[in-house]
Amino acid sequence: MKLTKTLLATTALTVAAGTVTAEEMTIVSWGGAYSKSQLKAYHEPYSEKTGVTIINDDSSAEAVAKLRAMAEADNITWDVVDVVAADALRLCDEGLAMEIDPDTMLAPAPDGTPASEDFGDLLVGDCFIPQIVYSTTFGYRTDMVGDTPPTDVCAVFDLEAYPGKRALEKRSINNMEWALLCDGVAKDEVYDVLATEEGQNQALAKLDTIKDQVVWWNAGADTPQLLADGEIVMGSTYNGRLFSVIEEQKQPVAMLWDAQIFDLDGWIIPAGLSEERKARALDYIMFATDTQRLADQAKYISYGPARKSSAPLVGKHAELGIDMAPHMPTDPNNAKNTFLYNYEFWADYRDDIEAKFQAWLAQ
Repeated sequence: MKLTKTLLATTALTVAAGTVTAEEMTIVSWGGAYSKSQLKAYHEPYSEKTGVTIINDDSSAEAVAKLRAMAEADNITWDVVDVVAADALRLCDEGLAMEIDPDTMLAPAPDGTPASEDFGDLLVGDCFIPQIVYSTTFGYRTDMVGDTPPTDVCAVFDLEAYPGKRALEKRSINNMEWALLCDGVAKDEVYDVLATEEGQNQALAKLDTIKDQVVWWNAGADTPQLLADGEIVMGSTYNGRLFSVIEEQKQPVAMLWDAQIFDLDGWIIPAGLSEERKARALDYIMFATDTQRLADQAKYISYGPARKSSAPLVGKHAELGIDMAPHMPTDPNNAKNTFLYNYEFWADYRDDIEAKFQAWLAQ
């Protein structure tokens, strides 16, 4: 949905004028430790300030398909949706997400720096409102890897050195990249190779070598639970989920930062909301993405805030009292060998590669 600057400005003024009614809104996210961090940093203070009741929905993994279905039925029941950047681009391209003017719809930094400058290059796409920089990486059981804990992501494919089940997300993204990296493809050539049918087949062939030892997960909370229960020797998930199982639950789990895949996560507002619901959603977004709120989220989970002005405000964990900086994926000690997720590639190729991946899974 294309919005004119006039309408953008008018909507922003309506929000600023305080005409948003105190009712309820449905906010969609990922569940687990991540939703808890949003509850503490955003939802509870916003509800206290406005009286709005926030209903949590943990359907972000299916956000694209569900928003397509809602649009088809002309019944949008969600108000704000947390998605990864690639999904935001797809939703924007399909007219399912509202366009955002950051400098009228998002708060400036405390020193007056416009939001467009404060978020900078992380403002990818016209509809995406970035929240955090996170990574998808691996955790492993320290008591199940013998005397030589893994230091290389390709340990995932080494069943001889590290026997046992491993957990991978039940989708093509990330798995295809790791498979090619561990099959000898250079880091800067991965997406060129993955764009070809031969490259896709190569990645699936590599994944075939461990397929019968993989537990496939759908929710980010699955791998931490499988690790805590000792059902897997290693598994992929979001770094903040691993932080929770390691530091909060004190499980015998460690991080494998090698080839962690950097990505962005943030908000979209569904297209087609009534003017009242749109104004309420924008009011929430203005609040939840200001400098202090993004820094507050880092008190509860180890994801880097998307605003430049938030970084200096990141301090200690709200409950554990530990310094959070060393647990961020962007910390220099953790970011020695990162892999940069190509959201534009996946926005273009996602449907075709995902269909091929799911067909392979079903074999």
